[in-house]
Amino acid sequence: MISPVRPVRVVLRAAAACALGGVLTACGAPGAPPSARPAPAATSTAPSRPATLARGPAGLTPVFKNGPRTQGRTVALTFDADMTADQGARAAAGERFDNPELIATLRALKVPATVFMTGRWAEEYPAQARSIGRDPLFEVANHSYSHYGFTGNCYGLPTVSEDRMRSDVERAYTALRRAGVPNAMPYFRFPGGCYDRQALKALAATGVTAVQWDVVSGDAFATDADAVARQVLEGVRPGSVVVMHCTRSAAPATGQAVRQIVPELRKRGYRFVKVSELIGAARGRQ
Repeated sequence: MISPVRPVRVVLRAAAACALGGVLTACGAPGAPPSARPAPAATSTAPSRPATLARGPAGLTPVFKNGPRTQGRTVALTFDADMTADQGARAAAGERFDNPELIATLRALKVPATVFMTGRWAEEYPAQARSIGRDPLFEVANHSYSHYGFTGNCYGLPTVSEDRMRSDVERAYTALRRAGVPNAMPYFRFPGGCYDRQALKALAATGVTAVQWDVVSGDAFATDADAVARQVLEGVRPGSVVVMHCTRSAAPATGQAVRQIVPELRKRGYRFVKVSELIGAARGRQ
């Protein structure tokens, strides 16, 4: 998602980061993409379905920003694995859009996390996508195939037309499945965090819950890990969703920042959870 996110024709106050010269740029719920549904269980016990939110007014795609503030100190770290559809040449030239060291850090610290992955990223790094997707510590969700904007004027991103929004999301699920991610979650993060009523309407049939955030890490293009850690620690509240990035070339300080953030939040009594747990808690209050 690498874009400083501001309101884009809908109430959205966050500033997550996005430029990089051209821009770095349900499972089982009714209407969920087939590729997002869990495979049949090998035993007679069916897998539980990930929590999703009920559709909004007029049947629009629901939007989730944070979990309940009064059900304990939980926080979800989320990481956007960004790569736009037209960045293949840059990857071939040696630019790294992945960050295996960050994933290793999360594993070493035993931190559950949700990774929002573009289909193009999964195609470029299928072994990493498969490793992340099959690790019970993580859950993989949809960040579009192309990482193009779902509204106009979204930080310089090319724009997905309304009639192609649904197919872009479905194409991402297909790419994730082909990379070896077995159970991609029915959650979608808009590139740049940009969305409007038209986009929410276009995606309603996919059955996804759109996931935003309430804490911006400021890690995109940052080289000062201390500053990133400080911004997260100052912003986290019970139920928070923190947006960070799993993109080495555009967020090089993230791993170091995580090594500061995790022990400090644990010291404050926070428990790290995946987005699905926060959505489950929120759904219980709908």
